[in-house]
This record gives sequence, structure tokens and C-alpha cells, in this order.
Amino acid sequence: MSFDLQLDGLRAVVTGGTMGLGAAVVQALADAGARVVASARGVPAAPIDGVTYIAADLTTAEGVTHLAQSVLLEWGAVDIVIDAVGGSATPTGGYAAITDEHWMAELNLNLLSAVRLDRALLPAMLARGSGVIVHVSSIQRVMPLPESTTAYAAAKAALTTYSKSLAKEVTPRGVRVLSVAPGWIETEVSVTFAERLGSSAGTDYEGGKRMIMDALGGIPLGRPATPREVADLIVFLASPRAASISGSEHRIDGGTVRTL
Repeated sequence: MSFDLQLDGLRAVVTGGTMGLGAAVVQALADAGARVVASARGVPAAPIDGVTYIAADLTTAEGVTHLAQSVLLEWGAVDIVIDAVGGSATPTGGYAAITDEHWMAELNLNLLSAVRLDRALLPAMLARGSGVIVHVSSIQRVMPLPESTTAYAAAKAALTTYSKSLAKEVTPRGVRVLSVAPGWIETEVSVTFAERLGSSAGTDYEGGKRMIMDALGGIPLGRPATPREVADLIVFLASPRAASISGSEHRIDGGTVRTL
């Protein structure tokens, strides 16, 4: 017996939808019958059938406006927004290596892209009295790595707090808001990083992967999550099957964070 997520025909927008977790979310939504608009800086070389791609730099207000206006012109309103865009380009070296430019880049990518898109798409959701917004945060918000993730972790912590506040405001008006906090996901970028780390230490990808897990204090599950595993959680939470879930954060990290 199949588990119908009741997503057939629903309109979904996914940011960061061309690689890694975002691409897995787009595929999972498409598999479930949703209509999907995916956005990133560029269009993928192998687009998913039936998915509309809109190129936009979501670290800028102009890029978010372009995406939102394109979607509203096409659909009038959306049913689901999944803010999956994120990442970090800040160098290692601790607090002293993080310039104002690095801080603003992290905030624009990991926090303000979601804030701006929500602000643009929420009014139509509220007018209809229905909709779902899922913000992709990170376990880094509770276990930052001082050498390399301070700014990223701070931005994701702000995203989670913003998500909770927004949920308190709009859930009584019919729009659910929640967040998902993944641990390490085995995306294309993380595989490349592990390979590079392993090579610099005279080992291979598996050795590099072990080094990353050790830096995280270990992953009790023994491996990182796959993008599709995290995507399946996100898509379930965005579906009518999760209609009573709002204002909460859902961790998927293989047990990395040892506290509740």
C-alpha cells in the first residue's frame, strides 16, 4: 500500500533547487505529483522533467524579487515554500578571519534569502488562509565549529528563531511554518570536501569522511544522511499529512547532537 502525501497538483517553490539537498527536495516533490518551481543561480545541466527553473541570485533583494514576481505571475499564489538554499564560503581561521563582508554574505544566503522570499509570497498564502513554509536550518546552530562555521551557524540559528516567530504569527491565519535541521548530508559538495580532506591527509574519501565525522564528535548512525533521506522528511512535513505540525524544528542528523 502506498503512502499518498496528498501533494498532487500543489504548487511548490524550492530555493537552492539545482544541487544537493535542494535538488533532492525538487525530485521528491515532483515524484509526489506537485508542481515545482526551483531556483538557484543557474539552471541544471540535467533538469527534472516538468520542473520550472528560474535563475536568480537569492543573496540579493533583486534576485528574490525576480523569483517571487515570476512565480506569482505564473500561479497567483503558492501552496508550499521550501527555503533550502544555504552554505558557507567563509574561510577557516576562527573569528578573526571573518570580515564584515563574510558576515553579510552568510546572513544574505542563509537568513535573508528566506526572510525576503517569505515576505513576498506570504500575503497570497494568508489571503487564501492556507500554505506551508519549511526553512532548512542546521545542527550547526547548536554545535558550531569555531574554526570554520561560526558565521554560518549564527545565521542558521537566526533562521530557526525567525521561523519560530513567524509560525506564532501566521499559523493562526492558516499558514504552517516549521524548520528542519540536518546534520552532515552526503551532497556533491561534501563529497568533494571529504575527498580533498582525505587527500591532504594521505588517505582517500572514506578516510576524509571519517575525519569529518570525528570533527563532529561522531555520528552514532555511522554515516551521513543522503540528500533524499532529508528531502523525504521535508516533503512529508510540507504535505497535508503533517497538517497539525507547525512552529517546530525537526532534526535529522543520525544522532550527532547528543542532547534533546
